[in-house]
Amino acid sequence: MLMSSAETIQARIFHVISRSQRINLTAVQPDRTFEELGIDSLDRLNLLFDLESEFGIEIDDEGAKQASKVSDIVAGIQQLLVARERVS
Repeated sequence: MLMSSAETIQARIFHVISRSQRINLTAVQPDRTFEELGIDSLDRLNLLFDLESEFGIEIDDEGAKQASKVSDIVAGIQQLLVARERVS
């Protein structure tokens, strides 16, 4: 079965979080908060850099601060990628 674009993006984000924060991939779930995953503000900043590098995007720091769950980051990155596609 082929994964949809959204599922592929989510999977890539989960892998980046897992790799960047040395968290077991199975612990990274959409409804988990960064606090539940043990990701503090400095770790979040490093994670944003890793996600920007993975997707070739620039994530707004203020917008990222509003994100409290993994699903918030997934939705934000999907929006950025859609906006980038519209421009190109």
